[in-house]
Amino acid sequence: MNFFFNDFGRLRSGWRLLIFALPFWFLTIVLAVAVRLLHQLVVGSGIQIPHGPYVFELIFRAGLLVLALGFGYLCARKLEGLPWRSLGLTLHEGWLRDLAIGFGLGFAAIVVAVAIASKGLNFSVNSGGIGSLITSMIGSAGLLFVAALAEEAMFRGYGLQTLSRAKLAWLGVLLTSVPFGVVHLDNPNVVPGVTFVNTVLAGVWMSLAYLRTRSLWFPLGVHWSWNWALGWFFGLPVSGLKLVSHPLLEATDSGPKWLTGGSYGLEGGVAAAIALVLVTLFTWRISIVSATPELKRLTSEENPVNREPVLSIRTADHQA
Repeated sequence: MNFFFNDFGRLRSGWRLLIFALPFWFLTIVLAVAVRLLHQLVVGSGIQIPHGPYVFELIFRAGLLVLALGFGYLCARKLEGLPWRSLGLTLHEGWLRDLAIGFGLGFAAIVVAVAIASKGLNFSVNSGGIGSLITSMIGSAGLLFVAALAEEAMFRGYGLQTLSRAKLAWLGVLLTSVPFGVVHLDNPNVVPGVTFVNTVLAGVWMSLAYLRTRSLWFPLGVHWSWNWALGWFFGLPVSGLKLVSHPLLEATDSGPKWLTGGSYGLEGGVAAAIALVLVTLFTWRISIVSATPELKRLTSEENPVNREPVLSIRTADHQA
């Protein structure tokens, strides 16, 4: 066995994963430092930017998205000869349906978690004006859409996809879900142990959502809706962060913390863990979503692009 190259003369999937992951994380650090310096420069100059924290968070998330998709495509093209559509973010057949089903599934998962933790949570309708609620709804939906898409491109993008082509999808789920849990440990109000486990479970859920469709639209819908339902609809923290200033409902958490997650939000409690396990099993069994034949081929076998011309030549020879 060749240590570096597979039978198709291409780098093995482990090397491809490293070539993508290591430079990407370095560029992510550079991006974070650059956005922080830009924020300090703007604040120090006295320039007033409306909704400043929101704007800089959006800039950072958009930068992550560009890096993940751009570098992912570069690796797919140069290392495997694959087209842009292999990343699963084109307007392929059924993309809008996948997004909508994912959105409904993510919202339902939060409803289940809230129901399990209902004895420790009380809700009241926000008494703010309708204008503030609508502005908050639209603004939070936009920010959380970009944030969710960036994380899907990072964790369910090229890294998971290249391992899937090497018949190592389950290893890919593990190697992307654990870092997904790790990066959330820097958030405020982390609940030791539970936060990590729940976020890894969420990563597994979204990885399975990707594997069901081989497209980023389905896991994007799940991820986006989960965060939006938490932050705007129920007025709860999103991964320890209070992102929405005018949610539809205002939540009061009376505990116990092990169930509700306390200041970190539902994602730090057992209620979310139960909901995540249930919805992951449901996602794996659901039959109303599936991968298109092309996306299935582009993400489930090595050297998928060059296989068709070979078959065409053989067919022509046979007919001759």
